[in-house]
Amino acid sequence: MGRYKILFIAWRYPSKENPVSGIFLREHAKAISLYNDIVVLTREDIDSSIRRGYYRIDDSIEKGLRTLRLRYRKSPIPKTTYLIYLWGMFGAFRKLLREGYKPDIIHANVYTAGVSAVLLGKLYKIPVIISEHFSSFPRRMLKGVEALKARFAMNRADLIMPVSKDLIKHIRAYGIQNDFEVVPNAVDTEIFHPDTDKKNHTIKRILLVALLNPVKGVPYLLDAIAILSKKRNDFVLDIVGDGPYREEYEKSTYKLGIENKVNFHGLMSKEQVAQFMRESDFFVLPSESETFGVVLIESLASGIPVIATDSGGSREIINEDVGMLVKSKDSNALAESIDYMLEHYCNYSLKTIVQYVKGQYSSEAVGKQINEIYKRLIKII
Repeated sequence: MGRYKILFIAWRYPSKENPVSGIFLREHAKAISLYNDIVVLTREDIDSSIRRGYYRIDDSIEKGLRTLRLRYRKSPIPKTTYLIYLWGMFGAFRKLLREGYKPDIIHANVYTAGVSAVLLGKLYKIPVIISEHFSSFPRRMLKGVEALKARFAMNRADLIMPVSKDLIKHIRAYGIQNDFEVVPNAVDTEIFHPDTDKKNHTIKRILLVALLNPVKGVPYLLDAIAILSKKRNDFVLDIVGDGPYREEYEKSTYKLGIENKVNFHGLMSKEQVAQFMRESDFFVLPSESETFGVVLIESLASGIPVIATDSGGSREIINEDVGMLVKSKDSNALAESIDYMLEHYCNYSLKTIVQYVKGQYSSEAVGKQINEIYKRLIKII
C-alpha cells in the first residue's frame, strides 16, 4: 500500500488569532504529510458570533495542508458545551465521508481530542492513535472530568504515542494501561539552521525562549544570573516570550541588580526566534517540568549547545555532545553550568550538533518513524 489517508485531530493548532498555539502539532502534521495524505481537523475557542445552528466548519489550505476548523457556540445548558464540540466533530467527519475521504487512521493529539477520535474510530472501525504532549500529566493537574476523559480515550485507543519515555510513567499513573511508543516532536530544519559564518562575541549571548510562567523556572535563572554577575561581566541574557509573569520577572531583575544583564523581547515569530538562536552563543532552559522541550531541538538545529534542567523529557534529548543537564530548582548549580558554558561553548562541534538533530528530530526522521508505526498498526488491525 502507498500513502495512507490520515485524519489528524488536534485540540490546539496555530491560527491567525493565536499563531503559537500548538505550533509543535503543525510540525508533526507536516512531518506526517511527507509520507501520507493528511487532513487536519481542529477546533477553535467558543465562537459567540454563531447564530444559526451550534457550529460551523471552515475549510482551507494552510501551510500546504488541508485544514478544517470547527467553530462552535456555548451550550445554553451548563457544563454541556463539550457535547457540542463532539457533535461538531461528527459533522466534520461526515463532511469528509461525503467527499469520499475515509481515513485509514485517525491520529489524535492530546487526550481531549482523543475522545472524539475514539468515538469516531469505534463507529467507523478505524484504528486510532493518540499523541500526547501535555505537561498536566507530570504535574498531576488532571482532575475530575478531565481525568475521566483521559482514561476513556487512552484506554480505548489502539496506541498511545507520548513525546518522551518520562511522560509514559505519568500517563500510567492515571490508571491508563495501553501500548506506548515514544515519538518525539519535530523541528523544521529549513527555518532552524546554523549560521556557518557566525562571529565570536565580546559580550556572550545567552538565550531563553519560553512562556513566562513559574513552570519554566525563570526565577531560578534570574537568581543564577545574579550570582554569576558578581563574578563576571562578559555576558547578557535575552528572554524571548511572554506570559502572565513577565512584569513580575522584569521587576525581579531590578531587585537583583541585573537589569542591565537581562533583556525581555516579548513574543516573536518562529522565523524571528530562529534568527535569535543563530545569533546566540548557547541556550538555557531552566524548567521545573518538561514533557519534551521543543525549544531545545530548535536551538540545536540552529547549531548552538544547550543547558537544560534534568526535568523529564529534557534528559532524553541532551547528551554530552550537544549540551549539559543540571539539577532543577537549583540556582547555584545553574550558575555553575552557565559559567562553564561561557568558557566552553566554542568547544561544541556545530557539525555534530546539527547531524544529531537531523538524524533524530527532523521532519523527515519523525515522519518516517510515524509512517512505520502506521504500517504496523494497519497490519495488526
